[in-house]
Amino acid sequence: MRTGLQWFKSSYSGSSGGACLEVAHEPAAHGVRSPVHVRDSKNPTGPVLAFAPTAWTAFTATTSR
Repeated sequence: MRTGLQWFKSSYSGSSGGACLEVAHEPAAHGVRSPVHVRDSKNPTGPVLAFAPTAWTAFTATTSR
């Protein structure tokens, strides 16, 4: 698991718990965008998915409608 990432929940997540995802971005290095990391907020030490920035942008564009 990546350490040192600052995880955050979507502003659409409620405060009542339940099924939430957390997202973390690595700092860009030398102008190159870094992967976007996603995990289950109920299992912060569990598996983490990493998406290429272009894949994450395409995903959020289709799900935020």
